[in-house]
Amino acid sequence: MRIGILQTDSVLAQFQPDHGDYPRMFMDLFDAAGPDMGLAYQVIDAQAGDYPPADRCDGYVITGSRHSVYDDLPWIAELAAFAESALNAGRPVVGICFGHQLMAHFFGGRAAKASGWAVGVHASELLVDEPWLSPHADGFNLLSSHQDQVTELPSGARLIATNEFCPLAGFTHGDLVLTFQGHPEFRKDYSRDLMNMRRDLLGEDVWRVGMASLEKETDESLVGRWILNFCAANEGR
Repeated sequence: MRIGILQTDSVLAQFQPDHGDYPRMFMDLFDAAGPDMGLAYQVIDAQAGDYPPADRCDGYVITGSRHSVYDDLPWIAELAAFAESALNAGRPVVGICFGHQLMAHFFGGRAAKASGWAVGVHASELLVDEPWLSPHADGFNLLSSHQDQVTELPSGARLIATNEFCPLAGFTHGDLVLTFQGHPEFRKDYSRDLMNMRRDLLGEDVWRVGMASLEKETDESLVGRWILNFCAANEGR
């Protein structure tokens, strides 16, 4: 299975020696979650807009970004148009953080600023039970780093995950769209560095709670497997 990684931003240069860039984070996630799936990857720079034919990959993942989906940037609308082309070609599209928001905002829903920052580990309740959600769980913990979030789902979307800070924390739309607000590709050391860099921006209370939350277990490998299962089950539809 060939996964196209639609890269919408880069890890800050000072963090790349320790943490790599976003495509490598996703490759490491999926290689660990699906060692039996014969995975290959194609990295696509969404800001450059140099897209392959929509059917080139078996599924696509849209990464997180420091930008907002409602920013007036041409590449964001072009990315949404490519996502639509991929869906029309029967290719699954998975949105993570910014990608989650984009798949809502450009397909009939809405994304907007939240009441503050979500950082550290957030626990989400899983609201559905599908064959691709294997191994089964009632909920999952993921690292988060966002100020925007989905405030309205597209018509026909199915809410699959919710948490206290982000009620619309994941959804599906038909057989080909899967999204999560949290970051299965993140690791705690990277989350810690981001929070420390943004300490003044976050404020002491948010920073302190976020740092303390890193003591909790996270379920990135589980969610990574769900993403792979979803793509494998629905590619070529």
